Amino acid sequence: MTRSSPAGDRLAALTLIFGQHPSDLGRWLTVDPEAMPRPYRSLLVHNEHMTVTVEAHHASRVNVRVLEVRREDDWYARKILLTSADTDRVVQFGIMRIDFRHCTRAVEEAVVAAKTPLGRILIEHDVLRRISAESFLRVVPAGELLTDFELAVPVTTYGRLATIFCADEPAVELLEVVAPEPEDVEKAEAASVKD
Repeated sequence: MTRSSPAGDRLAALTLIFGQHPSDLGRWLTVDPEAMPRPYRSLLVHNEHMTVTVEAHHASRVNVRVLEVRREDDWYARKILLTSADTDRVVQFGIMRIDFRHCTRAVEEAVVAAKTPLGRILIEHDVLRRISAESFLRVVPAGELLTDFELAVPVTTYGRLATIFCADEPAVELLEVVAPEPEDVEKAEAASVKD
């Protein structure tokens, strides 16, 4: 993906918040949602909170593990992992940047407390919101993302860039990448042994 594309520019803007170029995390390619295999398509191609979707897919609540935080005036960004509450397995990597001018003080306090996934916070606080998934990505993890997903070899996975509108204002920018499915990891590891 070129940085001069809208998706490339947006991806770079989010990763650069944490001093990383997208290539530090892997290889990224914009894809048509219809080209995404199952279950990745159903995990990502919708206008719902990823928290809810990932919990349904893994039949487990998820916990948030905050890796890094940046704050400037009304803007707050964090790089996170979502983990299964049942197995502690990482199920999603994400970067979110939120403009607190479009949120209540209670939402801001819950986000900054870093104990609850953003989707659950917005649902529990009954925030009037609309989620727009705008770009879909094929990702071959590298560097930190390879480590975060606990992968011995790169395994193709998928993600999306999305916006959450609160009261019709673009309040949250999101990069959400789901962890590779266990069977995809097994295939990639078996293939690497043959090589």
